[in-house]
Amino acid sequence: MHGTNSRGSKARAGKGAAGAAPDGGTARGRSRKAGTGRGKRGNTGTGGSTGNGADDHCRSSLYEDVTARIIAELEAGRVPWVQPWGRAGGAATGLPRNALTARCYSGINVLILWGAVIEHGYPSQGWLTFRQALEAGGSVRKGERGTTVVYADRFTPETEKARAVERGEDAKSIAFLKRFTVFNVAQCDELRADLAPEPAPLPEREIVPVAEQVIAASGVAFRIGGDRAFYVPSRDFVQVPPQPAFFEQINYYRTALHELTHATGHPSRLARTLSTAFGTKDYAREELVAELGSAFLCASLGIEPTVRHADYLAAWLEVLREDSRAIFRAASAATKAADWLLTRHRSTYPLPGASLAMASGMVAAPGGPFARPLSRLTCGLQAPYDAGSPLTPALSACAGKAL
Repeated sequence: MHGTNSRGSKARAGKGAAGAAPDGGTARGRSRKAGTGRGKRGNTGTGGSTGNGADDHCRSSLYEDVTARIIAELEAGRVPWVQPWGRAGGAATGLPRNALTARCYSGINVLILWGAVIEHGYPSQGWLTFRQALEAGGSVRKGERGTTVVYADRFTPETEKARAVERGEDAKSIAFLKRFTVFNVAQCDELRADLAPEPAPLPEREIVPVAEQVIAASGVAFRIGGDRAFYVPSRDFVQVPPQPAFFEQINYYRTALHELTHATGHPSRLARTLSTAFGTKDYAREELVAELGSAFLCASLGIEPTVRHADYLAAWLEVLREDSRAIFRAASAATKAADWLLTRHRSTYPLPGASLAMASGMVAAPGGPFARPLSRLTCGLQAPYDAGSPLTPALSACAGKAL
């Protein structure tokens, strides 16, 4: 937690699929599939939005479809970022990645592809576009249905650049959203043998040491003590209970990663809005970012994500029902937070970092590039995130002993 004073759509396989997508203060916090729709044969979602009415409608529909699916999951008591990995031959914990480039998908695409893997029981987190399957020497099996992912970015037209130079102003960029249809490698046949292999999971004995390295490499002041976990924006420190306070040691690290995700929002790092009071919608939005960021980090380390804050479910649902783009923004911010922490880790611990990146699929090879990220106030001091109450067994496996 943080605080104010201490704180896929579906498309049938066919020709013409798109190319690669590719100390002090009061504390905030407690201890701690996307839309579906069918594409036409031979037209697997290659179009991008450019601002006209039809494109705007297409873009809005995509936001609404994805958000509606996630709301339905949450209402049914299923959390899209908490999945039963590795069950009955299914895919292991990890981030979805492009099987040709080995680069991870990011933002909302993580949730979309995780949902598809679990729904269909795919044994792999690897994905390809129709054309990439051909490039890899194979093909998508006839009749297979793909999953739609999105690419969001901004561009500045040359005419706008010229206008800005002429008037001495900043050029204005235009947002665009582009769809791509991808297929799990399990939906493809005859792919060449040298295709990027499934990333080897981080050995269990290395998970805790690497998690400790991620904490240390962050540079965030990290305190251990008390019976609550929280981040204090105004004083820029994280505090978590000691490890014996958790029923399982791994929950200590799940909680620490949640709080470190909050800390990435500090003005000196990624500068998210952390100046809102507990109970507000902005507070709930930041908690959603931390939930997703922790899940993405856990997946990168081979830790099965869990819900850190089930008690915020109602607030998240309210936010998503009011704004169909909220989950896109939260997932994008979570990816940026996870990338920030993992990049710091890789820079500080180059050899383990390369091992971690390979295990999570964050890079194609040691030293390779990370996947491109998608894109609280009371009485003067910022309250901490997640400091609202002590750890309790009700908080979804984050429980401490009788504290």
